[in-house]
Amino acid sequence: MNISARIATELRGDRVIWAIVVLLAIISMVSVFSSASTLAYAERSGEVSYYLIKHGVILAFGLVVIYVCHLLAYTKFSRWAPGMLVVAFVLLLLTMWFGPVINNSQRWLQIPFVGLTFQTSDFAKLALIIFVARSIGSKQDVIKDFQGAFLPIILPVIGICMLIAINDLSSALMLFLICILMMVVGRVALQYVVMLILLGVSVFSIMVMLGSKYPGLIPRAATWEKRIETFVNPSAASSDDRYQITKAQIAMANGGIIGVGPGNSTQRNYVPYAYADFIYAIIVEEYGVVGGIALIALYMLLFLRVVRLVTKSSKAFGAMVAFGIGLAVLMQAFMNIAVNLDLVPVTGLTLPLVSMGGTSVLFTCISFGIILSVSKYIEAVTADAT
Repeated sequence: MNISARIATELRGDRVIWAIVVLLAIISMVSVFSSASTLAYAERSGEVSYYLIKHGVILAFGLVVIYVCHLLAYTKFSRWAPGMLVVAFVLLLLTMWFGPVINNSQRWLQIPFVGLTFQTSDFAKLALIIFVARSIGSKQDVIKDFQGAFLPIILPVIGICMLIAINDLSSALMLFLICILMMVVGRVALQYVVMLILLGVSVFSIMVMLGSKYPGLIPRAATWEKRIETFVNPSAASSDDRYQITKAQIAMANGGIIGVGPGNSTQRNYVPYAYADFIYAIIVEEYGVVGGIALIALYMLLFLRVVRLVTKSSKAFGAMVAFGIGLAVLMQAFMNIAVNLDLVPVTGLTLPLVSMGGTSVLFTCISFGIILSVSKYIEAVTADAT
């Protein structure tokens, strides 16, 4: 058996999605190598290779995770969904109570004995999307019923999003919108969806008011108000945010149409978090508008392939989980790019599978693995039908 046939046997599912995964991983390695120089000089005496090797190991492990997840029957995730949701609630509460304060927020939890930290909201987002997909898929016969279908979905959505919002508003809002869109596609009655939106706005307003009156209860309430004000009036952004955006815009302006070339970025030394939140600006500087549009096209192609899976899936859970996860990857990518383009306030969201990171890369890889597991099932059913 030749190599291509062997790979085709081992890597089942949508070949285009596999190709997108590989391309994003390659882009990530090249871009992290270009953008991590400032971090290397600050922490490793200029040893960029340390971060390249570290990121390469994380990516390699992530690719293994994708492969393992794509081998699993995606229905297993449906069975695990309630347990995952309970674990997500516990982890978010532990983070809120015991998580270390990093960059004025408690988003991380330290793993005992090993000293590593991970962002619990990454797990919670995936757990909630899987749970909502499971609920919609299993309640199609009563999907228009308030008590039978809507109530069991709305309570976890509000609860998880509220706990995430305390320290990560942008992720909570994005997750809330994803759940709403999943419910619309899943045929939940429109009046209930509107009710959920109104309830979400009400809960958020109450949290802002409580945070204003009792800052110790919700410390980041003032930050939320500032983010909203900045969204309405960009000139109200803080000096730190304006500095980040200005440097990112200079980097993209330097890139022009075709860029300054790989490794030739000058603004990587000035753009804050050039290896994470603002890696897109460095990509545009080095590869120009052409490179920036090509990267956007990859994420769009991924979502189109996911929509194709949704239309071909005979199982409601498979369709909904693929749609929810695909939408989450697309929205996070577009939010990150929108921050770089100064279209929305600075959020702290990374570019999926491209930015340097630990848990964000890992859970993005799990997400890709679940999508590929769904596509593998559809591929098998199609083959049996023919």
